Amino acid sequence: MKTTLEQWQLLQAVVNYGSFARAATVCHRSQSSLSYQIGLMQQRLGVSLLKVVGRKAELTPMGQQLLAQASPLLRGFQALENRALALKGGERARLDLVVDSIFPKSRLFTVLRHFQQIYPSTQIHLTEVLRSERFATLQQRRADVYIITSPNEMVAAGKWLLNVDFVAVVQRDHPILKLPPPLCQNDLARYPLIEIVSRDQQQLADRQVATAENWTFTTVEAAIEAVINGVGYGWLPEERIKTQLLNGELVVLPLLQGAHRTTSVYLFLNENKSDLDEQTALLAALFEGNELIS
Repeated sequence: MKTTLEQWQLLQAVVNYGSFARAATVCHRSQSSLSYQIGLMQQRLGVSLLKVVGRKAELTPMGQQLLAQASPLLRGFQALENRALALKGGERARLDLVVDSIFPKSRLFTVLRHFQQIYPSTQIHLTEVLRSERFATLQQRRADVYIITSPNEMVAAGKWLLNVDFVAVVQRDHPILKLPPPLCQNDLARYPLIEIVSRDQQQLADRQVATAENWTFTTVEAAIEAVINGVGYGWLPEERIKTQLLNGELVVLPLLQGAHRTTSVYLFLNENKSDLDEQTALLAALFEGNELIS
C-alpha cells in the first residue's frame, strides 16, 4: 500500500484548517511530523496534492479529485470509530421493533428519524405485521417494542397511542355505485370484498369470510391498489387514501351503517419500564409523543 488512511486524514485536516500549523495542533502532532507524512504521501503517489497560496494551504486540481474520492472512505471510518465508542459506552447495537402495517407511515418515520439523531450508532430492525398477526407476535416476545393493535384482554397491559380510522370505499366507476342508496349487506354481497389478512390466515380453509366472493391481500398497499383499480370494495385506512378521496378517485360507499370503523393502536414493551435501557426508553417515549425534537 502506497498511502495510509492516516495520511489521508492528515491531508483532510490541512484542507479543513487551511494550514499545516493549525492541522498539526488539532491532530496532536508536530508540524514537522505532519509535513513529513504529507510529503511522503505525495512522493509515493507521484502527484502534487497541496499548494500554498499566501499563508493558506490549498488542494491542487489533482488533490481535489483524489481527496473527493477518498472522502467517503474517511467518513465511513470515522463513523465506524464513533460507533465503537458508543458501544463501549453501553449504547445498544440493535433494537427490534414490531409495527402494525396500519400505523401511519409519516409518524413512524418521524420517530425513527428523531431516534437516529440521538443514537446514530443503534440500528433499528423493523418488522411490519398485520392485525391478525398481533397476538402470536406478542406471545413470541422477540422484539423490544411493539406498536400494534391488541386483543381486548391485553389492552390494560399496553399504552394507547392513536386510533386508525377505516372507511368503506370503492373506485368511482365501480358498478356498486349505480345501486340506489343506502346500500345494505345484500347489496355488498354481490361484489368482491378486498380484505387485508396475514399469510397464515390466507391459507386457512375454514376461515370465515364476509361475502361469497372476496379477495385477500397480505399488504395494505396491495389492497389499496386493488380497490383503486376497481377489483372490489373494502375498508381502507383513511389516512393512507386521503389523496384519492380528495381527487374523487375513491368514493365512500353510501352504506346504511358501518361505513366508518376505528382500530386502536397500542404500545407494548418487552420489559418493565423501570428496567428499560436508555435507547428503548427513548424509542417508547418518541412513539408516545413525549420526546419529539425539531
